[in-house]
Amino acid sequence: MNANTNFAQLADRYVALWNLTDAGARRDAIASLWVPQGEHYVRTLQVKGHEALAQRVTGSHEKNVRDGGFLFRATGDAQMLRDTLMFHWQMVPAAGGPVAAVGLEFLLLAEDGRIAIDYQFILPTPAV
Repeated sequence: MNANTNFAQLADRYVALWNLTDAGARRDAIASLWVPQGEHYVRTLQVKGHEALAQRVTGSHEKNVRDGGFLFRATGDAQMLRDTLMFHWQMVPAAGGPVAAVGLEFLLLAEDGRIAIDYQFILPTPAV
């Protein structure tokens, strides 16, 4: 990863992508975040390449942000180890309220600092 790249900013950019309402802006963000054949794994879902990533992010956005009224936010705990970035995120009601979902990302980065492989884990939601 380029030494000038701030890994906390990368985590913030990643999480912000899932909140973007404009499809063109989502496609642009995906191209800037992932290598062309970037991979994303969550539960049983596997996608590869910018088009499949765009479909995945759009589906999540429509379900959780547009229809569900939630927003995603990084928790500020990003850590870098060699070429791997790890951080947590939360899904919270846009209008305020308790955390509805929590996730953990492991991003394996390519030499240019973009995501080569994205492992997303959905964690148990903390008790309120």
